[in-house]
Amino acid sequence: MNIEKYLDEKEIIGWRRWFHENGELSFKEYNTSAFIENELKKIGNIEILKPTPTSIIGVIKGPKEGKVVGLRADIDALPIEEEADVDFKSKNKGVMHACGHDTHAAMLLGAAKVLANNREELNGTVKLIFQHAEELPPGGAIEIVNSGMVDDVDEFYGIHIFPGLPAGHILSNTGAIMASSDTVTLKIQGKGAHGSMPDKSIDPIMIGSMIVININQIISRNINAFENAVISCGIFNSGTAENIIPDTANLKFTVRNLSEDVRRTIKSRIEDIIAGICKANGATYELDYLMGYDVNINDENCVNKIKKAAEKVVGLDNYVELPQQMGSEDFSSYRRIAPSGYLGLSGGSAEEGYEYVNHNPKFKIDEKALMYGAKMHIELALLGLEK
Repeated sequence: MNIEKYLDEKEIIGWRRWFHENGELSFKEYNTSAFIENELKKIGNIEILKPTPTSIIGVIKGPKEGKVVGLRADIDALPIEEEADVDFKSKNKGVMHACGHDTHAAMLLGAAKVLANNREELNGTVKLIFQHAEELPPGGAIEIVNSGMVDDVDEFYGIHIFPGLPAGHILSNTGAIMASSDTVTLKIQGKGAHGSMPDKSIDPIMIGSMIVININQIISRNINAFENAVISCGIFNSGTAENIIPDTANLKFTVRNLSEDVRRTIKSRIEDIIAGICKANGATYELDYLMGYDVNINDENCVNKIKKAAEKVVGLDNYVELPQQMGSEDFSSYRRIAPSGYLGLSGGSAEEGYEYVNHNPKFKIDEKALMYGAKMHIELALLGLEK
């Protein structure tokens, strides 16, 4: 396959910078998806599908029937005011590509150009999934899964860029590599009273405090010590004055783990704890338990192909075994259809000036990484289509 003829680093960087300057929030990626559609049409030999209003699937069919490989890039930005020292800052106030999705979209466009112009050599079909709304649970991936437009995919691959190592490193591993992510939203309805008369109240602050303490004991008392799980209460709002016991309290938790069995256990225990404590103290409550992203589990066969692709693109000395992460990714939803492989792409080291992590307003990456990412997409497409 003639890769170098069609893989243009300046073009990929140009795409990336356009995406960076024009980032859009989750479910609002109208201009982004329109730009992608237009570029795919310019490339040619690509069928365009629209599973949702702000996502695009480009379909490249080889001359013969065969396997179908899905290559995914998320395209949404974050509600962050950019502080990065770059010449192509976001033009949209309060919106920034602080997680590298601009690079993901550009790398997949670069791969699209190579694959479309060499489609006569493809032993099957490649679906280029430009996915909306990764940053906002329940995420855009599940909408694409439910659209039916990727039901025929045999393997899915996704790439995510992270600063930490110099450009030219690939990170992956077999098994559960990223946690599930669920959100618990709780409103406790008590009974307000003067602070000097707590006996006349049903104190939602006291009740909420007991709930937080008991929920945080789930990990140590209900979960096997060899399992990984995290429960954190990030929001606890109640009251307006020091001498008023309020009527209500509002709490919000994040729940993360690396096992679906543990996930179910934690959900059951949280529901029991809230119900029991509220009943014992005479309060009522409203509970919204959002089951967000699934555990991201890498298929062994897919990871073997990632290693093989990495050997060709960066060399095995630059392949790193990715440790388990308690962060989450809605790429996990594609595993409901077919085996999947998720990999990290190094985006520069702190020593090189790329010290700020994803979701930081000063986040930036080494653009030398983009060619490695595009080449990984191409190699994974070819390996995935092998019989």
